[in-house]
Amino acid sequence: MKSEQLDLLDKIMKAEIKQNTRWIEYWETYSHFFTWQFWVVLAMFIIPLILVILFIDRRKIFQIGFYGYSVHVFFTYTDLIGTNHGQWIYPYKLHPFIPSSLTLDASLVPVIYMMLYQYTFNKGKNYYIWITVLCLTLAFIFKPLMVGIGLFHFRKKENFFILFVGYAVGALISKWITDLFIYLKRTSKFSLYRGE
Repeated sequence: MKSEQLDLLDKIMKAEIKQNTRWIEYWETYSHFFTWQFWVVLAMFIIPLILVILFIDRRKIFQIGFYGYSVHVFFTYTDLIGTNHGQWIYPYKLHPFIPSSLTLDASLVPVIYMMLYQYTFNKGKNYYIWITVLCLTLAFIFKPLMVGIGLFHFRKKENFFILFVGYAVGALISKWITDLFIYLKRTSKFSLYRGE
């Protein structure tokens, strides 16, 4: 590597180390174990995971789990882009070294989506209608509630419609990816793998 490139990488690394130190100081002051916000965030992380273990349809566990994992991946990247570009921030973390959106992106939202996906699949309901209602609820009721109690903060003007679009796009992409893999499982088209 060129010396200018190494110098720039060194500056970036030093800035990230400094930023991590600031997050630790912030967490120890405002987001630690003795704040009610920490316990709400922890509950939003643990309770959905317990519920999915108890209520997931074990006959379709891999399909529903794959769908939920797709939701998780999409929302992790979406939140990462939003926070890195300063659009929004989650002021409370479970730990200073993990992303602040972990509670929603790895547990609450994927589990809610998984349970709705399971419901529509098992009951023969229209996924697109039900997921639209869920996305509207999350964007225009749940997120404003989080803003109201200080668990989510827009850096600029609040834009819940953008959040709705994100929830809807995540739902569509996750469903379509899951449908694609179900289709590929049932066909040998497009496969170069011949197996044993």
